[in-house]
Order: sequence, then C-alpha cells, then structure tokens
Amino acid sequence: MAKKQETVSLIDTFVEFKELKNIDRTTLISVLEESFRSVISKMFGTDENYDVIVNPDKGDLEIWRNREVVEDDALEDSNLQISLSEAKKIDPDYEVGEEVTDEVNFADFGRRAILNLRQTLVSKVLELQKDNIYNKYKDKVGQIVSAEVYQIWKKEILLLDDEETELLLPNSEKIPSDFYRKGDTVRAVVAQVENKNNNPKIILSRTSPVFLQRLFELEVPEIYDGLITIKKIARIPGERAKVAVQSYDDRIDPVGACVGVKGSRIHGIVRELRNENIDVVNYTDNISLFIQRALSPAKVSSIRLDEENHKAEVFLRPDEVSLAIGKGGYNIKLAGMLTEYTIDVFRELDDTEEEDDIYLDEFSDEIDSWIIEALKNVGCATAKEVLAAPRDVLIEKADLEEDTVDEILEILRAEFEE
Repeated sequence: MAKKQETVSLIDTFVEFKELKNIDRTTLISVLEESFRSVISKMFGTDENYDVIVNPDKGDLEIWRNREVVEDDALEDSNLQISLSEAKKIDPDYEVGEEVTDEVNFADFGRRAILNLRQTLVSKVLELQKDNIYNKYKDKVGQIVSAEVYQIWKKEILLLDDEETELLLPNSEKIPSDFYRKGDTVRAVVAQVENKNNNPKIILSRTSPVFLQRLFELEVPEIYDGLITIKKIARIPGERAKVAVQSYDDRIDPVGACVGVKGSRIHGIVRELRNENIDVVNYTDNISLFIQRALSPAKVSSIRLDEENHKAEVFLRPDEVSLAIGKGGYNIKLAGMLTEYTIDVFRELDDTEEEDDIYLDEFSDEIDSWIIEALKNVGCATAKEVLAAPRDVLIEKADLEEDTVDEILEILRAEFEE
C-alpha cells in the first residue's frame, strides 16, 4: 500500500507542476505515459509488452504487463515470459502459448526507477514548456508586449511577462533616454525569437520602426482599420522620426488623422518614445515631391534628381538651409532614410552672387578634400556659402574643429580680398 501511495504521490506532484507551467491535461498525460515507458524500456530493454493507462479523472495510472506462458524449463526472459507453474497460480486454466496480463506496481521496480522517472518527467515537462514559449512568441514577432522589469544587467534588462516568461531588452534596443527600475512596466515590440538547442530567447525592441508603427496602429483607428497605410518609417530613436502615410479615401486627411485634434493622438506616442519628435508626411510616388515633403519644415526651391544613383541635389534659400539640415543633421538624415535617396542641400544664389562666387572644389590645393565634402554636406558648395554661414554652424553641423573652421574662413576671405 505504501508503494502505491508513493507512485500516486509522484503523479500528483507532476499534475501540480503542470498547473504551474500551463501545460494542458492531455499533453501531460501523454508525457506521463512516455516517461513511464522510457524508464521501463531502460530497465528491460523494451516497453512493447506493457500497457500504460493514465486516468485523468482519478489522477492515477495503471501499468499492465503482457507475458507469454512457456514450459517451466523453457523460461528465458522473465519480462516477456512467465512459467506455466507461475501462470497457474494466477489462474489454473492457463495453458502454454497463452498470454498472461497482470497489473504491475511501478513502485515495485525500486527507488532508482522512481528517481529515474522523476528526472525523465522533469526533463520532458521543461522541454515542453520551452516549446510552448517558443511557439507562443514566434507568432508574436512584430507585436507589442508589456512586461515587468525583473533584473537590470550591464548589457540588457531581464523582464517577465504575466506568465513569468523571461524576455530580454538589450541596451542596443533601448531608447537612449530610457531609464528603468525593478518593477517598472515596459512596452516593446517582439523583435526576434531564437531557439538554439531548444532554449528559447525572446528579444524585445523599443528602437525598431515596427514599434513606432504598432503605436500608430493603437492610437489611430483609421490605420488599424486599413483606411490609412503607413508606407515608410525612418527613426533616430529618442531624437526624431519621420512617418510617410497614405489614404486611399480622398475624404480622409492621413496626416491630420495621425496627428489628431491639437495633437491628441500623436502626443501619446511621443510620450511613449521619450519625447521623440515625429513628423508625419503624405506619401507620394513622385520622388521629387516626396523629397520636398520629407525635408519639411524646410521649403525647397528646386531639385535635381539622379534617379539611377538615387541621388538628389536640393536647392534652398539661405534661410532654409539650416531647417533642411536640422539640429544635429537629423532632418536631412531622416529625409534620406525615408526616401532612400542621398540628399545634398545647396544654398540658392542669385545671378549676381553666382557670378562672383567660387566653388569649393577650386580650393582643393589649399583645403583637404574631406573638409570640402563635410562643408558640402551641410549645404555649402561655394566659398560665399561658407562665408555666409554662422561660424558655430560650421563647427557643429560639419563636425569640424574650431581651428580648422577659422583657417578655412581665412583662406576664403583672402580670395575675395584679392
């Protein structure tokens, strides 16, 4: 009786374990049967002559062994055969060649067998749990999830979802201004699900353009319903983003719908992204017009396209150049990412200025080529454009040393003084 109780107790333990790990009843029954068969097979070399019956209602199981009746002197394998004299003790009517089926108490196999069973069950249930986690999250790639900060490490944050599944938010996938403490709730998109050696690893991201797209879908019903489509997204996480939207219904203003009345819809997204500035622009297949919209708030005077090499030369009034480039160069960088064109901005000159001006390339014998390229990248292609630009703008936007800028200005001024 004690041995039977030990076996039943063993099953109860794993039924309880199943409840904790969210493994369904049918699957656990299958795991129990496989585990018992595995141990029996290791002990006797085969489990083919055993019937393992798990009773889900009573929470117990039965093990029945089938053996062939043989003459007493012909007994070779007591696991597959039973002697005639032993069979007749069970039922006097048994004859040689018949099959005897008797119930086996697993606990009779000994303590080692029970320990092996425990180890097998734990291994199988953990393997099942990992499979469940992988299957659950591989279908959630690209979706937003919420999780609680459990532990903060040097290179990543460990989070737990509602079922205490471990999720990882690497520092590289955090917005630079993100700061969390243990217990904080984090929203992020499932970026990647790995399953190396049956060890699922769920990677989250808050810097992915997909995260921004999902936030728009949550805040803007017209996007969720498919009335407005997000065509492209460009992000510099935590700093600025540009989103190109399109509506197939002329009655809907896609930009207005995304921003909302007095910015009501976009404000929630901006807060979630740590005050990341978001520009929403109308998408168009007209690449010239799209580049103009992407460079907003700057107003473009004219554009020269090189469609084969995906390059664009953009000309603006002098007071619009700094707007096109933007703080830290973010505006022109995002416009390039959004349109997939390399954009060079140039200050538009009137006819008088152009006649007297000199292209920077003419100074290649006095100014290093990389410095000339840096100046061109901030919209200064000529000597007068450089001289007209504020000194601090040249230092910050072109990323040049103060001494270098002063030396360049001196060279250019000398040219016109002559």
